[in-house]
Amino acid sequence: MEASAIENDAAAREAIAEHIRALFDGPGSRQWYDGYEAVSQTRHALLCAQNAIAASAEEHLVSAAFLHDIGHLIDLNGRDKFQSGTDAQHEEIGANWLGQWFPPLVTEPIRWHVAAKRYLCSTEPSYRASLSLVSQRSLVLQGGAMSAGECAAFEKTCFSADAIRLRRWDDHAKDPGKPLPDFQDVMAYIMRSVRVPVL
Repeated sequence: MEASAIENDAAAREAIAEHIRALFDGPGSRQWYDGYEAVSQTRHALLCAQNAIAASAEEHLVSAAFLHDIGHLIDLNGRDKFQSGTDAQHEEIGANWLGQWFPPLVTEPIRWHVAAKRYLCSTEPSYRASLSLVSQRSLVLQGGAMSAGECAAFEKTCFSADAIRLRRWDDHAKDPGKPLPDFQDVMAYIMRSVRVPVL
């Protein structure tokens, strides 16, 4: 790759990272749905990424962990939908939006992380009770525990295992007192996960 192309690619990566950071510095910094959860979306994202790093996850999964709920930050009507009893489908919104810049290794675990919650509710008897009250409420809006047929179909998807790993990191990323990783360190994972060449 020529020097000019490398410079252009680096500049594009930086611009994407800044765009994403602006979302977390802005709407992500506010209390999650005005207090439904004990943490902001940004704290939740950083803790989820930290859980992935602690599990020695691949870089693309650390990125997916940090970005998994970005659909909430793109669709600012999600809170109203939640309150009115409608599924905001944040996983689809986020995965589709991120697909402009990131490969399926990042976007597909995000797309399937809600399905992973439904799957675990069906296959692990104690899992549902471990969910936060908000996650239990959203589960109902998202279709509830999977049927046996839905479980079988989910297991056959290419990204089901990664989605389950992401889901577990997600569930354990709501501690308001836990120390956070450095934002810039996490953003470095994001920049390295962008597709090359940047589209």
